[in-house]
Amino acid sequence: MSIIKVIIPAYNEADSIAHVINEIPDVVNEIIVVSNNSNDDTEVNAKQAGATVLTENRKGYGYACLKGITYISEQNIKPDIVVFLDGDYSDYPEELTKLIQPMTKNNIDFVIGARVKRLREKGSMTGPQIFGNWLATKLMALLFHAKFTDLGPFRAIKYDKLLALNMEDKTYGWTVEMQLKALKQNMTYTEIPVRYRNRIGVSKVSGTFKGAVMAGIKILGWIFKYGLKK
Repeated sequence: MSIIKVIIPAYNEADSIAHVINEIPDVVNEIIVVSNNSNDDTEVNAKQAGATVLTENRKGYGYACLKGITYISEQNIKPDIVVFLDGDYSDYPEELTKLIQPMTKNNIDFVIGARVKRLREKGSMTGPQIFGNWLATKLMALLFHAKFTDLGPFRAIKYDKLLALNMEDKTYGWTVEMQLKALKQNMTYTEIPVRYRNRIGVSKVSGTFKGAVMAGIKILGWIFKYGLKK
């Protein structure tokens, strides 16, 4: 049976984090919540719900994910699969079993939870998010012949493959960096349609104009950086 660990970056998700943790299936061996400079009860609520809680005071989604990876690398028993999941309850944690199935059954390296329109709750993704996903995936298709349709944060990857990516983005470009590097390294990948609902609280990225613009710039920057490489 595969050893599975979940990394949840969380910034001020006190109202949602316990819901997320409580609905993660029992097949998971450890849930790691990385509090990204939270100043509410995120850490307390996560601990009470049974998660391992780390703190990363440098603000940035990538910083939080990297903290979780470093923690895992220092443990004696390494996982087979690492799952990334947001702490805002927009994803359905119980769908984790569906997400990892291509890995456990067909030996796929990397799986994205695709937030397809037919399974999305109305208003759960903003116009800029939808357009940004469309543009980014179209560019990846054009430049790399990729078959991605989403940059969804709910994703699973084999632990050894994750280490091979040598992830480095500290902020908004984390998800697209992972997908681009997986393409460059010829990893096997697929997408699984997942449900998506309105998050609890306000998004720190898509919920602000600055966040949406900065995320767009970072995502396009990564795509063109890799697109221009020989």
